[in-house]
Amino acid sequence: MAGARAAIRYAKALLSLATDQKKADAVNNDMKLMANTIAENTELSNMLNNSVIKSETKKAALLAVFPKLNSISAGLFDVLISNKRMTILNDIVLQYSILFDAFNGKEIAKVTTAVPMTKELEAKVLTKVKTLTNKEVSLENIVDESILGGFILRVGDKQYNASISNNLNKLKREFTLN
Repeated sequence: MAGARAAIRYAKALLSLATDQKKADAVNNDMKLMANTIAENTELSNMLNNSVIKSETKKAALLAVFPKLNSISAGLFDVLISNKRMTILNDIVLQYSILFDAFNGKEIAKVTTAVPMTKELEAKVLTKVKTLTNKEVSLENIVDESILGGFILRVGDKQYNASISNNLNKLKREFTLN
């Protein structure tokens, strides 16, 4: 938990610095690249989380993997090394993208369905979501067969559960109370 809070603080500071230098978009692209690369490469992820490997070795590996990083993004490595926080790099890059989207008035709506959404359903859900929030919204579809059908919509801190499993659970509670 402390690592997550620290990651948010580092991401906020990074966003503030990047915004001041008018390089927030470039840094966001770097953060997305790092997040995707770390997620796809288990060896890189393991190396970052390994406390036996020296921080300087980690930095050298990261600069070799990401040779074209913005100076602000590359500077993050030095800050993390000096503060002995290199293990939270992945959390920081993920938090930066979330903060960047919020800063620009964008929000991600997570829609959980039992099967992948069709383009028609996605358009309908996106229209409904835009009536709930005045921010620019993009959809992220999560497939979870355990909800049986329907959907669960989560936008920010609001959740609308129209899943069949939720309705069945409501009926079950209703019958057990009577």
